[in-house]
Amino acid sequence: MNLTLLGFVLVILIGCKGQMVDDNLKVTETIRLNQVGFYPDEQKLAVLLDNEQAKGFYLLDHHTKEIVYEGPISSKTSPTLSGIPSRIADFSDFRQVGEFELIINGLGKSFPFQIQEEVYAELGRASLKAFYFQRASTSLQEKEAGAWARQMGHPDDEVRIHASAVSENRPEGTVLASPYGWYDAGDYNKYVVNSGITVGTLLSLYEDFPAYFQSLNLNIPESSNPNPDLLDEIRWNLDWMLSMQDPDDGGVYHKLTTANFEGMVAPHEATNPRYLVAKGTAATLDFAAVMAQAARVYKVYHPEESVRYLKAAEKAWTWAKKNPEVLYQQNLMNQSYDPDITTGAYGDRNLQDEWVWAAAELFISTHNLAYWEQLENANQHFVLPSWSQVSWMGYYSILRHQEDLELISPEWVSTLKANLLAEARTHLDHAEQSAYHTPMGGNIKDFVWGSNAVASNQGILLLYAYQYSGEKAFLAAALDNLDYILGRNAVNYCYVTGFGSQSPQHPHHRLAASRPDLPPLPGFMVGGANPGQQDGCEYPSKIADESYSDVTCSYASNEIAINWSAPFAYLVNAVEALEGK
Repeated sequence: MNLTLLGFVLVILIGCKGQMVDDNLKVTETIRLNQVGFYPDEQKLAVLLDNEQAKGFYLLDHHTKEIVYEGPISSKTSPTLSGIPSRIADFSDFRQVGEFELIINGLGKSFPFQIQEEVYAELGRASLKAFYFQRASTSLQEKEAGAWARQMGHPDDEVRIHASAVSENRPEGTVLASPYGWYDAGDYNKYVVNSGITVGTLLSLYEDFPAYFQSLNLNIPESSNPNPDLLDEIRWNLDWMLSMQDPDDGGVYHKLTTANFEGMVAPHEATNPRYLVAKGTAATLDFAAVMAQAARVYKVYHPEESVRYLKAAEKAWTWAKKNPEVLYQQNLMNQSYDPDITTGAYGDRNLQDEWVWAAAELFISTHNLAYWEQLENANQHFVLPSWSQVSWMGYYSILRHQEDLELISPEWVSTLKANLLAEARTHLDHAEQSAYHTPMGGNIKDFVWGSNAVASNQGILLLYAYQYSGEKAFLAAALDNLDYILGRNAVNYCYVTGFGSQSPQHPHHRLAASRPDLPPLPGFMVGGANPGQQDGCEYPSKIADESYSDVTCSYASNEIAINWSAPFAYLVNAVEALEGK
């Protein structure tokens, strides 16, 4: 049947709920929506691009091919960043459970999507299981890893002290053990700064929703023990981080790395020498923050380790006080020391936010006023968390524990909360003005390297605003950003491997690239649209929200990274936890 005739048939059928429709329509690029699904009682939107003549839509049961709902398309148009007019199809009042497709007369259909309770439960588990797949220093067995089982790589039992990291008792070339931890991103190195915000985000997820994780089974080797799987997975990286602290003085090495990035090979084939590189203040403060937070989280499950975490945090703080501005400057370092290190730098020239985060977590865990002195006059302006902007990791924790912190003035806490809510309201405004009706992309500056992590962290902010204000609009906006990540975006991709109908098949990920016979490992959110296009790969567009390429070489848009995975895992699991209340 040709499209003209089919369109005529559909015009007749529209409005006739219960009618059957032949499933000959093709998926159209003009419909953008969440390819995973929606909760029955929450907002459900799709975006229609570049077709101002279409007046209505209907929903088709994916299995029975029966029309189950019809609705109008908004008359208001909003231009995308590329100038294409967009309109909204709103089916929020349709609450039937099942699998459906959205049909536009004469144009085609959307990818299928679910409407059901716990619609993101599988996605939430996969987002956390992704960290298991990133484990270093262990083999992955078929029982937990399935087809992605692999040999052990990087035992890291013979790691050398780099010339930049020498100390009295650890001269250059000293061989140490620094096993465990997660591979940082698409590469096989391990970085304290990036691990810091990653672990902090996941610990905060647990602190915010502890009941949700008591029985959440991730199918990891530790799943048979009585501890929450999330905490067992985090511990794999905490144990590595502990080994990155010099026991003599408390300083923390910036990273464990090869001199250059390894090739796109399996972990056990990546065997170049690995080094502990340069102690630094940023790494040491991030370490202090994470260990102080871990001390209180693990107190019930691992009391002896809890004591060890807190002592490590306090020792790191002492080193940082003695060395307040030891910056990691890789290019400068390479002028003085060999071998040159060319892997991820994670250099940061402003450390005020690291001081805030470390002081906040230590103050919460110890109630020691010495840490409060670092916070009392600190800048409370809201800055969205990222690896180089961590002050609000600490402030989120302060707000989470405010009832236990009687020493803090109510006015100080009120200012903090007011700043959070004010920032969240700007994102509500952005969603109203956006072509895709999402907070993400409301500011062109959202499209940076790892833009999907921006969307995820905006979602976390909005969830906090919802919980502190009770205003449902904030929850709806957080779900809008989840919709963005899962398909309601300018490139029509669900940005999470293994989910949705059109998801990344060629991420910049050595674990995936080394197994071309398999689909990419599931549950990883790729970086997303990045107009910087720093990798020199081919892109379909230079427009900010369209600057995405599903090719292995595209580390600027298609890499995975633990600091992006963590806020996504927070967002999707927090939404599930909140919806289940």
